[in-house]
Amino acid sequence: MTSENDVRQALSSVIDPEIGRPITDLNMVDSITIENDGTVHVTILLTVAGCPMQNTIKNDAIQALEALDGVKNVNVTMGAMNDEQREALKEKLQGPSRTIPFTLPNNLTRVIAVTSGKGGVGKSTVTANLAVTLAKKGMKVGVVDADIYGFSIPRILGVNDPATALNNMIIPPIAHGVKVISIGMFVPDNTPVVWRGPMLHRALEQFFSDVYWGDLDVLLLDLPPGTGDIALSCAQLIPKSEVLIVTTPQQAASEVAARAGQLAEQTGQRVIGVIENMSHYIMPDGSKNYLFGQGGGGIVSHELSIHLGYNVPVLGNIPIETDIREGGDSGTPLTVQDTQTPAQHVFDNIAKQLHQRSQSLVGKNLPLHT
Repeated sequence: MTSENDVRQALSSVIDPEIGRPITDLNMVDSITIENDGTVHVTILLTVAGCPMQNTIKNDAIQALEALDGVKNVNVTMGAMNDEQREALKEKLQGPSRTIPFTLPNNLTRVIAVTSGKGGVGKSTVTANLAVTLAKKGMKVGVVDADIYGFSIPRILGVNDPATALNNMIIPPIAHGVKVISIGMFVPDNTPVVWRGPMLHRALEQFFSDVYWGDLDVLLLDLPPGTGDIALSCAQLIPKSEVLIVTTPQQAASEVAARAGQLAEQTGQRVIGVIENMSHYIMPDGSKNYLFGQGGGGIVSHELSIHLGYNVPVLGNIPIETDIREGGDSGTPLTVQDTQTPAQHVFDNIAKQLHQRSQSLVGKNLPLHT
């Protein structure tokens, strides 16, 4: 006869899609009853009532239990945790103190701030496509839309589900395998955000400390253009973060991009590379049309390498493609699509360079407290 231990073991394969942990580890299995005729009754408690993932969890649980020998029928009842149970889960995930996990000595998450000197260079599009590409390579990836005033990541990544509040902890939605948080998830009907510096800093601090990110390999920060409050706050809140510069070929963009890179010297961050977006347009005959000029990325790379005293390489030159724009508008980034375009190959090559690290976090449970 099937035992309660057998049932729990089977349910340990059921993963909460939002938190990324087995429901047994999260104390979501409330009760198990096994009848002599092989009927198994299980009650699973959702973190919040009306969780959008409840059907997925229920179906996965039924499938796992039906595979057990001796089980004839399965009855899964979905409930919801009470305040005390939610608080216990929050403490288990984040610990008793409110900290930014990426600043802890044993945390191995690579934090990369994607920035630019001026707006309109496609920084958010580059961030989204890189995040998806890294996730496709098996890495655990998160994106913080730190452009509080000009948030656009939810649209580009096609985030449809809201963030889930678990007491004072936020569970970020997942799109195309990437965990995402943005102020756009908390303001109605595309309402503009009208905040001064201290409010911006507080919002970023909450994104880093109150959001349950889990064991990420890479966290990408989509910063606003320029060298203002948010860039300084990110450097202050996560001192070990690195900087990735996005520019376009023309001189007006490259000059201010180099200025944004020089800020890293003052904040103690390392610039890991430059990406030239909208580099060229590939004509039907295969030739390249340099609509915005040539060499902007190389100029930024050269200036920063001299100024900072170490090599700042050009990681890639992304061509102009209609699919990039259409993918961002529809919420299906180019790198999600089942095509093979020149831009996809560039994104893939950039991701390979960023993918190189001494140790992967996949499979590790670093932030999960016992």
